[in-house]
Amino acid sequence: MAVGDLKSQKGVEALNDYLEDRSYVDGYQPTQADIAVFDALNKAPSASTPHVLRWYNHIKSYNKDEKNKLPGVKKLPASFTFDSSNQTAAAPAKDDDDDLDLFGSDEEEDAEAARIREERLKAYSEKKAKKPALIAKSSILLDVKPWDDETSMSEMESKVRSIVMDGLLWGASKLVPVGYGIHKLQIMCIVEDEKVSVDLLVEEIQKFEDYVQSVDIAAFNKI
Repeated sequence: MAVGDLKSQKGVEALNDYLEDRSYVDGYQPTQADIAVFDALNKAPSASTPHVLRWYNHIKSYNKDEKNKLPGVKKLPASFTFDSSNQTAAAPAKDDDDDLDLFGSDEEEDAEAARIREERLKAYSEKKAKKPALIAKSSILLDVKPWDDETSMSEMESKVRSIVMDGLLWGASKLVPVGYGIHKLQIMCIVEDEKVSVDLLVEEIQKFEDYVQSVDIAAFNKI
C-alpha cells in the first residue's frame, strides 16, 4: 500500500485500513518507522479512524528516550509493508514431467493449467473452511495516573476493576513511583478486539475523575 499524504483525511484512512490487523507499521514491534509516521501525522487522528487512533495513542505513550532507542532508521516508508522475513513461502509442487508453461499458446496446456489452478483453489478453500475461527485478542498495559499523593490507590484500582465488559479480562497490576511520593497504577488486561473498544475502555476509566487524572497505553500487543 503506497504511503499517501498523512496530513490528508484520505491518507489517514489508508493508514487506518493498513493498521486494522497490525500493531505496528513494520514488523512485530515498534520501530523508527512508527516514529516517522507518527511525526508525519503531526496531530491526533479522529475517532473515525479507530485503528490509527489506537496506534497513535500507543506510540505517544513512549517518552523521548524510549523513542530514540527503537530499532531501525527514522524514515517515512515509501509504502506500507509488513515484515514477513520469518515466513517462508511454500515451494510450488512440480510434476515429474517438464514444468507447465502457463504462458504458452497451446490451448490444451492452458486448459490443463486452469484445471490444476481450480483444483488447488478448491483444496485450499476446503482446508480453510475446516479450521475453527480464531478470536482476535489484544494484551494491553495501561498506566492510570492519580491526581496527587493523597489519592487512595487501592480505591482507584477497585474503581478500574469494577468496569465490566463482554470480552474484557483484567489481569495483574502494580504501583510504579513517578516522583514526589506519587505512584501510578499499571494494570494489564486482555480484550477481544471485536467486542471491546480500547478508546471506550479508556473513556470509562477516566470517568472516575475524583481519582484518575489521565490514562495512557503503555503497551499494546496482538495475541
